[in-house]
Amino acid sequence: MFTETPVDAAAARPAATTAPTVAPAATPGGAPIPHAVGVSDDEFRAALSRLAAGVVLITAHDPDAGPRGEDAGMTATAFLSVSLDPPLVMVSVRNGSRMDDLLAEQPLWAVSVLSGHQRQIAGRFAMKGRISDRLLFEDIAHVRGEASGAPLIGGALATLECRTEQRVTAGDHTLVIGRVLATGIPNEDDGPLTYFRGRYRQLG
Repeated sequence: MFTETPVDAAAARPAATTAPTVAPAATPGGAPIPHAVGVSDDEFRAALSRLAAGVVLITAHDPDAGPRGEDAGMTATAFLSVSLDPPLVMVSVRNGSRMDDLLAEQPLWAVSVLSGHQRQIAGRFAMKGRISDRLLFEDIAHVRGEASGAPLIGGALATLECRTEQRVTAGDHTLVIGRVLATGIPNEDDGPLTYFRGRYRQLG
């Protein structure tokens, strides 16, 4: 239902760690074969692509990667608030992805809500097949969150630092629910980066 990058949101989005899209099986006449109950993959993607979504960068620090550890990032559109009391948010990550594996071990992570002028950052962390995220962070202004130890992107509309409270497997994704430990508003003047019908867009 969700996919990890622009992409972590349902069929409609590319994935911040997306694997190549695999076309659904088809009948001899070429029509997609629907799932046992429900619509075909293509029909699902097409419908969900009409849902505009905000774009965020999910980050976490892997302390076990090298002598100083390594930061990891994932572009996501399947991110939302869950509760005010306590303050909870949720992100959907693709099962078996780098971020899924890391958050299974690292309970602390962060969210940077990207502005309309940060499209390049979203695309960078949505690239398929990248070996390491270390170089991706080098020329991006960021600070390390005090509560999470994860990178917080400069110029983001807002930042949130979280601790995982619950993980729920849902189909080919895992829903990671986190308690918000700290927030920040680095940029109050820009508009949001959104994802609609397969493209990043700015409001206005």
